[in-house]
Amino acid sequence: MISHTSISFSDALKFWLKLGFISFGGPAGQIAIMHRELVEQKRWISEKRFLHALNFCMVLPGPEAQQLATYIGWLMHGTVGGIIAGGLFVLPSLFILIVLSWIYLAFGNLPVVAGLLYGIKPAVTAIVLFAAWRIGSKTLRNVWLWAIAAAAFIAIFAFTVPFPAIILAAAILGALGGKFAPKKFSAGSVHGSASNEIDNAIINDTSPTPPHAIFSWTRFAKVIAVCFALWFGAMFILISQLGWQGTLTQMGWFFTKAALLTFGGAYAVLPYVYQGAVDGFNWLTPQQMIDGLALGETTPGPLIMVVAFVGFVGGVTKQILGPDSIFLAGALAATVVTFFTFLPSFLFIFIGGPFIETTHGQLKFSAPLTAITAAVVGVIVNLAVFFAWHVWWPKANAENVFGGGFEWFAALLTIAAAIALFRFKIGVIFIIAACGVAGVLKTFAGI
Repeated sequence: MISHTSISFSDALKFWLKLGFISFGGPAGQIAIMHRELVEQKRWISEKRFLHALNFCMVLPGPEAQQLATYIGWLMHGTVGGIIAGGLFVLPSLFILIVLSWIYLAFGNLPVVAGLLYGIKPAVTAIVLFAAWRIGSKTLRNVWLWAIAAAAFIAIFAFTVPFPAIILAAAILGALGGKFAPKKFSAGSVHGSASNEIDNAIINDTSPTPPHAIFSWTRFAKVIAVCFALWFGAMFILISQLGWQGTLTQMGWFFTKAALLTFGGAYAVLPYVYQGAVDGFNWLTPQQMIDGLALGETTPGPLIMVVAFVGFVGGVTKQILGPDSIFLAGALAATVVTFFTFLPSFLFIFIGGPFIETTHGQLKFSAPLTAITAAVVGVIVNLAVFFAWHVWWPKANAENVFGGGFEWFAALLTIAAAIALFRFKIGVIFIIAACGVAGVLKTFAGI
């Protein structure tokens, strides 16, 4: 049996806290950090066990890196370990984004802040495109998967098909493909192989399942009851105090739905968040949404934490606590949004983990997952086109798609950032910093 003391709880706590502050680079970078630290250096978990958990997290809606941390924390130290690992993955980013959101709203018109955002947004456009290429280059292994990606792009770009419908269609195609053309939809890890197994890991592929990770219907029911009690309790408080149409109530309901649709990570679900937050509820403007993603790229934690920025700006815009409590309104809304966004992730891990622990080498999700990932590539490309349009033609709109003049400097920054990413493999943080400095210099030079 894997003892709770095999890996010191205090050592694990220190690592999860450190991870919360260094988890830059999006899900691929965050997973790479955990792999390097937990598999290669600390040898707390073996390569096969790590990838087994990752495969499960990739199937789930929600941020796979945060869920992977939750899973490993749960595997090592039970429910408390999972809550600490998953919570510390998010909390530093929440606090940082609350501060940055306040600075953005209070001082966003200052030349230095405006210049930083002007430079960062072209970098984000290149980063989104790079994300599509990174996933696509490892996933689109044949013409079938390319066709799914292209169809997803056309569906959302030309026909504005809802993102959930695209994911559902891709899953169905993957299931059918896995049955009738299994070689075309065979599983392939996008994060490496398990060929270099570390046999002396504390939790290795032959380690028995720890007692807390053994499936039981009692524990299954208890987890569901607790999570649903937390959700219904929070919603009851919001409804009783603010009514169903209250801003915080609508945020809780909307981001609960968003949390259930985040297949493929934040880039894939951002169009859905944009449609609701900007077009549906008017919590923020299109330009603020892009600025929020730029800020999200500069902070550690899951990129979906951009929802904290959306919540903060929405809380301020709607003055949910009155005109004299602007900062508290934004901080409260950001916290509410974060709670409803990540609660489902913990539910999925705690109810699914015990089942997955019994299925080493037997996962049957690979074909639908492969098709979903292919569709996500097309959705992310659409997002890159959307950002490029707003960054290069910031004054354009649906009636005049190329109106307001072309921002040639922003376009050059996007191209430079793309070259740095694709050709020279320069780190995301350095590129964001360099483009931010370029934006400030451009602002003060009056170019």
